Amino acid sequence: MTRPAWLMTAALSASMAVLITACGSEGSDSSSDPVKGAGAGDGKTSARPSTVASPGGAKRPEIKLSKEFQADFESWTNGDAELQAILNDGREELRSKYAAIIEADPESHAVVFYNSDATQATARKWIKQFTDDGDSIVGKVRVFDPQVHISDTGSGVLFYCVDERQASTKNRKTKKIVKTPDKPESLVQYRLRLDKSPQGVWKTTSLTTVPGACS
Repeated sequence: MTRPAWLMTAALSASMAVLITACGSEGSDSSSDPVKGAGAGDGKTSARPSTVASPGGAKRPEIKLSKEFQADFESWTNGDAELQAILNDGREELRSKYAAIIEADPESHAVVFYNSDATQATARKWIKQFTDDGDSIVGKVRVFDPQVHISDTGSGVLFYCVDERQASTKNRKTKKIVKTPDKPESLVQYRLRLDKSPQGVWKTTSLTTVPGACS
């Protein structure tokens, strides 16, 4: 069982799977300049077709995670309203993918909502790996150290860390649980570029992960 190398690297065999630890990308992240700002946040996740109103006018999908999986966002706040909007949509983009795995839904409306055409295909392919293997995710991830700013070109740049060491995969049929290895590579830095849509949604247009960058 092999999975794409971003977000959840599976080991090269069915006996070893980790939630995110290998390096990979949904496009390329061109932003390596220093990031400013911070934030962190809540820990509720998941979703689909129901929607909630937002200050920007667009209706965001309501995302809810199962009771078996928790995503804790720490210090996910910023005093600047536009930077906070980037943090909010960046958070929901990650939550939408966790929810799609749990719901075995590669065609998740929420994943499409928060991703551009450039990143949708990779996200869908990654989620489908779980669906095909009959796996879900359980446990907890900690999402922390958000760094956000707006580039000279107007794109949002968001870096954050995910600690997956308390998360595992769980097979839907056998109920077998495979834990994420407790090693530095299980702390992953996400590097996103987001562009604002005409509806006011900061969609992810590029995503790269760097295992071990947050240890």
